Amino acid sequence: MEKKGRKAPPSHYSVKIQSFSLFSKNSLGKYESEEFEAADYKWNLIIYPNGNENADGQDHVSIYLVLRDQSSLPAGEDVNAIVNFYVYNFLEDEYITTQDSSVRRFNVLKSDWGVSKFLDHATLNDPSKGYLIDDTCVFGVDVFVLNTKIKGECITMLEVPRVVSHSWKFDKFSGADLISYCSQPFFAGNYKWKIKFYPNGCGESHGTAISLFLNLDLSSLSTSSNHKVLAKFTLRVKDSKNGKLYQRPEGLSHWYAFSNSCCAWGFSHFLPLARFKDPSVGFLGNDSCILEADVEVLGVVAPLRK
Repeated sequence: MEKKGRKAPPSHYSVKIQSFSLFSKNSLGKYESEEFEAADYKWNLIIYPNGNENADGQDHVSIYLVLRDQSSLPAGEDVNAIVNFYVYNFLEDEYITTQDSSVRRFNVLKSDWGVSKFLDHATLNDPSKGYLIDDTCVFGVDVFVLNTKIKGECITMLEVPRVVSHSWKFDKFSGADLISYCSQPFFAGNYKWKIKFYPNGCGESHGTAISLFLNLDLSSLSTSSNHKVLAKFTLRVKDSKNGKLYQRPEGLSHWYAFSNSCCAWGFSHFLPLARFKDPSVGFLGNDSCILEADVEVLGVVAPLRK
């Protein structure tokens, strides 16, 4: 691996070893540094003075960087970093570093990365090379954590969506004094829905038609702006007298999202009030009406996670 010198010491962590000859005999094979921080993550520097034999590092100094507390990372998340190891050259007054711009990935399954043949013992022990003076040497590491959190979204379509039907009996229509009413919540595709009813209409249809909407309960979505639900639905009013149904339309599809503040879709002009109240039709019987919805969740958009 190519190495290059620089005057500045390692910016993240250094280990100075005095009496290296004794250290190599009595270090139990490897030495693990105290924890240090880089980009809000905790790390350890591990040095094998006699080489990591499991990685064919005999007759060398092996050096590794270890990510601590990797179990706290969300499932599937990586910490990506550029890692450069150093050894101090006393004669040149320079820190010799590995020149490697490769991005190393640390995660639950792979928490360490290093160089098994970082510095051979022959070079280290040669006084003319300048790495071991008065039986003292210095190793270190720089850790440049990359901001690799990808902004995006993941679309998942359901192969076998299930239609959920909900019926709501609205009583005492003549006494309705609120602008709108909502049914009891019901679940479709693991999301919570409600039928929203405006007895006297809303918007431009106020006073001329009833308005009917399908609402997605905001608590069903995360606050992420790219969490969406694709639903196909049909809204109906039942003609109890003639056993018929009035619906508009059959199979309307809409993407519901948290950014849509009301999370509602439907019809401000669903059915003219005059027809709705016509006693010969049967939508309104005994001052009650039956409102229905069929809901089928077709797909979901969630924040993209690596």
